[in-house]
Amino acid sequence: MQILLIGDIVGKTGRRMVTTHLPRLVVEHAIDMVIANGENAAGGNGLTHEVMDELFAAGIDVMTSGNHIFDKKEIFEFIDDVPNLLRPLNLPAGTPGRGYVIASPGSVPVAVVNISGRAFMPFQYGDPFEALDIVLDSLPPEVSIVVVDFHAETTSEKAALAWCFDGRVSVMVGTHTHVQTSDERILPQGTAFITDLGMTGPRDSVIGVKTDLVIQKLRRQVPVRFDTAQGPGQFGALKVAVDPKTGQAQQIQRLFFREP
Repeated sequence: MQILLIGDIVGKTGRRMVTTHLPRLVVEHAIDMVIANGENAAGGNGLTHEVMDELFAAGIDVMTSGNHIFDKKEIFEFIDDVPNLLRPLNLPAGTPGRGYVIASPGSVPVAVVNISGRAFMPFQYGDPFEALDIVLDSLPPEVSIVVVDFHAETTSEKAALAWCFDGRVSVMVGTHTHVQTSDERILPQGTAFITDLGMTGPRDSVIGVKTDLVIQKLRRQVPVRFDTAQGPGQFGALKVAVDPKTGQAQQIQRLFFREP
């Protein structure tokens, strides 16, 4: 089974990159399932119903998120009604939405789990190790493929979770930092891992934000409203081939390209 995982989609440019290039990539790479992080897809922060519909229509099967998922208040109106839109699993009990889903875009069921790290994150998330452990123990036996989006700040926390669950999940990808890492590999027990998928959004930016605004904030140390950059885009993703019988990753390929 060929799974495509797309890094944080940022703003209008990120959405354009997805709608323009995803159909081609699905055909060229014989993709069976597409998973993407969409928490920054609406104006750089949050998600609206209209933007969600646009991304699902472009070919995304499951959309993950992170600490910005509730930035647009209208999300509370529909997140409970969309099983394939995830928020971090390890938020407090009673938080709207769900942290994982079993999806079957083809004939093979795939569990997709969305978890947040705790280091340098703005909320009091629960233990990601314990939360993932509980979910894995609850999955029905016919679900052999498990994909995890670990939305975390530090490389060490991402690597630690991947090594801890090597062989118990098929794919674990990091998101949140918006800079694609070059450490993609298959761990000894068959888990595909990359520290961060990177960003699908404006090419000429500081992780999606207009460069002058970030420079101003860092140089003057005063509050600055961040606006999403525009212009040419970039696309960050990972393709993983998984054996549907064993749930082990067989091949891994990092994808990255920029518009001229």
